[in-house]
Amino acid sequence: MFQQIRRAADRRRHAHGEFSELFMPWHGDDLGGERVALDCETTSLEVGRAELVSIAAVRFDVRRIQTSSALSIHLQRPNSLQADSIRIHRLRGIDLHGGESLGDALKHLLAFIGNRPLVGWCIDFDVAVINRHLRPRLGFDLPNRRHDLARDYLRSCHHAQPESHPDLRFEAMADALGVPVIGRHTALGDAVTSALMAQRLMLPESSDKARKRLV
Repeated sequence: MFQQIRRAADRRRHAHGEFSELFMPWHGDDLGGERVALDCETTSLEVGRAELVSIAAVRFDVRRIQTSSALSIHLQRPNSLQADSIRIHRLRGIDLHGGESLGDALKHLLAFIGNRPLVGWCIDFDVAVINRHLRPRLGFDLPNRRHDLARDYLRSCHHAQPESHPDLRFEAMADALGVPVIGRHTALGDAVTSALMAQRLMLPESSDKARKRLV
């Protein structure tokens, strides 16, 4: 309820401002039903502490993935960058030299995604981290509709076999759906792989094949 009230208040305040497109209703047929696969690499897995290291977003629909126009941003080195997160995303301080400021990166992201639905594995975490940095700067949270791949995949499997217990790990889902894992734990690689998995789940015939492989 609190989120709904906050979202409605954001929409009223920003409906006619610089970012008004974000708050326009999404119609599935607009822009050919495009969605955006989103992924972030961060310094922590705790939303309250995580700082953004890199952000990637890829537009796609049921027919194609627009990798040539994908958004891929490395940010300036955050203060909390430590060895434990570097072991995962492999971005060292020197790799972030010349990175974008957080404010500029967020504005580029907003311009790229527009009001398209967002898709990702554990998308709620990525959006929560973005919102923690977005609201103090621009005064709103991302209003976009979200599709969590794990939830969509679980729903697809249960549709085929209600008693099934599918493996919802990123690599396991990709394998079950017949999708190659590209650049795991890089924001761009995970975004592209997420777009590929989402495409499989958007195609009824492909989902059926995945269900058969699962069960």
